Amino acid sequence: MTRALPTRLRAWTPALLWTGLALGLAAVAASAALLLLRLHDNRRIAALAEGRDVEIGEDASPALTFARAHYLLVRDRLDDARAPTERLAHGSARRFAFAALYDKGNAHLRRALEIVDAHRYDDTIAQVNLAKEHYLRALRLDPGDWDAKYNLDVAMRLVRDFPDGEAEGDEEPPEQPDRLWTDLPGLPRGGP
Repeated sequence: MTRALPTRLRAWTPALLWTGLALGLAAVAASAALLLLRLHDNRRIAALAEGRDVEIGEDASPALTFARAHYLLVRDRLDDARAPTERLAHGSARRFAFAALYDKGNAHLRRALEIVDAHRYDDTIAQVNLAKEHYLRALRLDPGDWDAKYNLDVAMRLVRDFPDGEAEGDEEPPEQPDRLWTDLPGLPRGGP
């Protein structure tokens, strides 16, 4: 034996069904819009990967922003890559921030090595220092990344950081080593 619904509930049943249907349709519409947005982003990322330049807005997704930054960095357009790289670095998508900073460090190191090949050693120092800065920023996001550590080590071997010998205020300058040449890379002499 089944009991009939109370009259009051029977009156509300169609309204509840229509409300549920409307909410379901709204959820489907929102999902479809998100899917179309991702499809649009994927097409733009694919175009960048194929080597076609695609402009992006400041409100672009982290994946699209990284694809644009990578496109610019691979083509040695470091100044153009500054804005998307910094947007990622200050955003919440840590893996894209790490990848952008790592790529920027690689681009500066690559430029430094090209300058060394041209025997313009003074210009190399600035590029190596920028590479080290970006590798260090990347390593703050992912301290265990072996590739970033290795590239930082290569950059540090190209241009060594020596402490300043200048005194601040009333401090006495630190004692300088007698022979600095022992700290510089070169051909080993002597030994077994």
